[in-house]
Amino acid sequence: MTATLPIYDDVVDAGRTLEGVAHRTPVLTSRTLDARLDARVFFKCENFQRVGAFKFRGGYNAVAKLSAAQREAGVVTFSSGNHAQAIALASQLLGVAATIVMPRDAPAAKKAATLGYGARVVEYDRRSQDREQVARSLVEEQGLTLIPPYDHPDVIAGQGTAVKELLEETGPLDALFIPLGGGGLLSGSLLAAHALSPDCAVYGVEPQAGNDGQQSFRTGRIVRIATPDSIADGALTQGLGELTFPLIRQYARDVLTVSDGQLVQALQFFAERMKMVVEPTGCLGAAAVFNEIVPVRGKRIGVLLSGGNVDLSAYAGFLQSA
Repeated sequence: MTATLPIYDDVVDAGRTLEGVAHRTPVLTSRTLDARLDARVFFKCENFQRVGAFKFRGGYNAVAKLSAAQREAGVVTFSSGNHAQAIALASQLLGVAATIVMPRDAPAAKKAATLGYGARVVEYDRRSQDREQVARSLVEEQGLTLIPPYDHPDVIAGQGTAVKELLEETGPLDALFIPLGGGGLLSGSLLAAHALSPDCAVYGVEPQAGNDGQQSFRTGRIVRIATPDSIADGALTQGLGELTFPLIRQYARDVLTVSDGQLVQALQFFAERMKMVVEPTGCLGAAAVFNEIVPVRGKRIGVLLSGGNVDLSAYAGFLQSA
């Protein structure tokens, strides 16, 4: 990877690009939760973002930065759902043809939404095929520009605008909890937090079954794992990126993990107490706070809810199991 690591100025620039296009999502609180934890918890609700997830920020920023020739040729990406929808909608808004490489077992709602935004979907088997190789073959064959889900400087910068907005609204925080898959959201969040709340401890949170980020952070090298099995379908990556890893290694306090059972409990809390739908991946940071994986009492805490795109039949099953 030859791209230069993004800096906070890139996040600021992305904010200008997204102004009037991305939603400035609400920051919500819960008196019940604050009393239970003896803390002040602020939820940045990216489940209310366009396409239902933070991914629109990075996707739009990356497509908007393309040259005229690249726009004319079209773009390709690979994604289990939220980045797929982000690139599809961003491309539709900017008049660019989009091809999305998606796993055959991606949530039906995410695949339907991607098609609804006008993108072409190319399916692959996540157990036997390499999605990156499928996408790169399309780059070579059709001259498309690849915009990966997380390891891209414009994507990282765009994702960082969510925490930039959060901190502009709340002021400095003691700790911040961010869902972690490939690291685009965490990397961008770290750039924003380091600039706006430098004493804030920022934690990445991933599913226990897929703790490649935790292993990488603690060993100092990128650790790749087999495709994990978790209900957090947006965090089923096999390794951090060449751009995201050094930013996480430099600025994060630690990488934590939570179980699928803890994700279901968090999902139920949001449905019952805060009257909103959050997908399992979006609950990663919240689950770490709810279960006090690290001390949170007496602190001002930020939690990024990364998305709300969940198949309704699966969602009903999660609530019933809780």
